[in-house]
Amino acid sequence: MKILAKKNNPIVQVGADEMEHNWPAYLRLVETGETIVVIKDGKPVAEIMPALSSPASRRPYGLCDGEFTVPDDFDAPLPENIIREFEEP
Repeated sequence: MKILAKKNNPIVQVGADEMEHNWPAYLRLVETGETIVVIKDGKPVAEIMPALSSPASRRPYGLCDGEFTVPDDFDAPLPENIIREFEEP
């Protein structure tokens, strides 16, 4: 295991074999907020980090009501010149 500094959060580098044999210990590290980079053949192959927690409450419906207006022709076909721009290499 190798620990690298990254701002305020250290990153733990672990060989794939070591991770496989001791994954419960590394899972506990992730649960405490650590990020783990799994190394195989000297190259990083995976990054394991804590999951983002879900917000405590749902965002209210209509939060941006009145801040913008969707034009009536929003789903109208694009003009030919714009379509050509997308199709040209």
